[in-house]
Amino acid sequence: MSSAPDSTGNSTVHHRTCHLCEAMCGLEVHVSEGRVHKIRPNRADAWSKGHICPKGTTLGALQDDPDRLRAPVIRTGDTWREVTWDEAFAECERLLRPVLEEHGNQALTAFLGNPLAHNMALARYSGILIGMAGIHHIYSSGTVDQWPKNVSSLLMYGGMWTIPVPDLRRTSDLFVVMGANPQASQGSLLACPDVMGEIKRIRRGGGKVVVVDPRRTGTADAADEWLPIVPGTDAALLMAVVHVLFADGLVDLGPAAPHIAGLADLEELARDWTPESVAGACRVPADRIRRLAHELAAARSAVVYGRIGLCNQEFGTLASWLVDVVNILTGHFDTPGGLMFPKPVNWSVATLTQHAKKAEGAPFGRWHSRVRGAPEVLGQVPASCLAEEIDTDGEGRIRALVTIAGNPAVSAPGADRLRAALPRLDAMISIDNWLNETTRHAHVVLPGPGPLETAHFDDLMWNFAVGSAGKWSEPVLPPADPDRPAEWEIVLRLAGIAAGQKADAVDVKALDDMWFSVLVRACGLDPDEVLPHYTEGGPERIVDLSVRTGPWGDRYGRVEGGLTLADFKAAPNGIDLGPMVPRVAEVLATDSGSVELAPAYITADLPRLRAHLDRGGADEPGGLVLVSRRHLRSKNSWLHNVPALVGGSNRCTLIMHPDDAARAGLADGGTAEVASEAGSLRVAVQVSDEMMPGVVSMPHGWGHDDPGTRMATARAHAGVNSNVLAPGTFVDAISGNAAVNGVAVTVTAV
Repeated sequence: MSSAPDSTGNSTVHHRTCHLCEAMCGLEVHVSEGRVHKIRPNRADAWSKGHICPKGTTLGALQDDPDRLRAPVIRTGDTWREVTWDEAFAECERLLRPVLEEHGNQALTAFLGNPLAHNMALARYSGILIGMAGIHHIYSSGTVDQWPKNVSSLLMYGGMWTIPVPDLRRTSDLFVVMGANPQASQGSLLACPDVMGEIKRIRRGGGKVVVVDPRRTGTADAADEWLPIVPGTDAALLMAVVHVLFADGLVDLGPAAPHIAGLADLEELARDWTPESVAGACRVPADRIRRLAHELAAARSAVVYGRIGLCNQEFGTLASWLVDVVNILTGHFDTPGGLMFPKPVNWSVATLTQHAKKAEGAPFGRWHSRVRGAPEVLGQVPASCLAEEIDTDGEGRIRALVTIAGNPAVSAPGADRLRAALPRLDAMISIDNWLNETTRHAHVVLPGPGPLETAHFDDLMWNFAVGSAGKWSEPVLPPADPDRPAEWEIVLRLAGIAAGQKADAVDVKALDDMWFSVLVRACGLDPDEVLPHYTEGGPERIVDLSVRTGPWGDRYGRVEGGLTLADFKAAPNGIDLGPMVPRVAEVLATDSGSVELAPAYITADLPRLRAHLDRGGADEPGGLVLVSRRHLRSKNSWLHNVPALVGGSNRCTLIMHPDDAARAGLADGGTAEVASEAGSLRVAVQVSDEMMPGVVSMPHGWGHDDPGTRMATARAHAGVNSNVLAPGTFVDAISGNAAVNGVAVTVTAV
């Protein structure tokens, strides 16, 4: 059972997993007369054990949002009209067919947004749309988020999603947090409910927490020590730590030693990276860097965790790689309390294709973008390339775009150029529930159901989890329109149209069976034997397949007592199968069969880092650099239309250190003009010593004042778009990930 009457008998309580972030918190959703009237933490949840954040309490508001689209809409000029689903798909065919017939599928692309990874259907079905449409490459929020971690994981371990995470629940002595703020984001590439509670536990037990960040975040306030650092120099600090570990004889690989290759190469590379050589650029004293290395080496149970602040900077891949390197060298790798590989109950569709094909003599660069010549990395180029590929004439120009749960007109660097480019498209189709800054340019918008009208079982998130568990959620509410297609059916019908089929002739069931058969074969099974187990298709069938063929699965009766989806349906609070276990030998898929400690593709970027340190930056007279930030009640641009999450004081401000504000003639509450090589904007100033001198901060995901949107609450709290200031060409060179932290800016009083 997934629901029961509450103690008053006036409402029904449904167990639900929050799908808004990696924490996957368990909720009790109280429903009365067909509407949610309150959401509480589920203290019996096997995974989250009663933890919840403010975002999870607002799923009812998302469900009831009057601006949420309930039916497909078609745009004519500036006018939108609701249409039937058949009319909407017919319009998709009318728009796409001439583009594909005249220009081929090279004129079509897709943008996949962050919410897709948290959606049971979209996460499991978007791949078939891309494949059937013959899309050469897509754009995604991944290249604004975590691409450096994917690159380093592929080259070190053999899989782009083979990402080790801190075994935080068993860390006891030292937790070092770099470029992450769990107080606002819970975890990122880390699924651990109540990270802040774990930080308190470490400190209560006599352990230490150190936060390395240019801003004294909420996480830093809860830590033992805040180490301010100049944005973009994290890799330099970590290379100095590596130098000390070798120079002072502190390297101890621990039980993972037999699986580590490249130790001598790394020692040679680190020889000149002394703490003294990087201290000035990092603004972290040399003796503190040296002491940090000794603390990590001496700790019995410790882990270094680096996240988005390390990824979306100019040296994101070096920094992401070095986080793992430091954990390996200090023996805090593949061991309880250190950096470990999760063991998910169910595999993700993404992990089935995580082993990237290599170009001749190089891991990436199989092709280059048409306009900028950006090299392909893991099948993608920077998201900022999308605008120039639309607005630059010539053979291969993008003329048709499908967006799925994404808002790149706000979230991608060079946002102004993309907003100007989107009207040039001959066909734009969006699978989305709102008319936002991106979808307002679409010709057709195909909305999914309300967030509480669908079942849920997380896909990729369990690959980042500190334990092995799983939870099934039944729909809380019936669909408002029982005749509407399910979200996966929308994707499949659009896939058929993009593949050249007539809109009214797409056989959704046949496509679903075909896709499912592909996944079955990827598991080493025969579709003819597996298909008869099911009477219905859709994502639920894929979830059952992934559980049955996972490490605890029954493999369709071949493993006695193995798990199936039915077991999770019978456990409304979820099933916990225990903490992570050492498994490096099991997960390695490199050509050598070893952990590659010093991949040549990554280490070849070290001279570029050294040159950056030598040329200075924020130390130049009047020089300031901009970093991004998150808030506990925000999630990129998704949740800014929820009144309970955007009320109160203005959160879209420029935070400046008092010394920097004084030099610019600015006071708290004043207005500043912030300018970069990409653009400028005006924003309210917040003066605070939470910023280190020379660094200013603005939040990501705001700027909701575009005409043509239908998000009244977001518009009333519009803020400004920090991505206007982020040059599209400012990227981590070896991953293509956007560098939205460390952008050089000037700040003047208005």
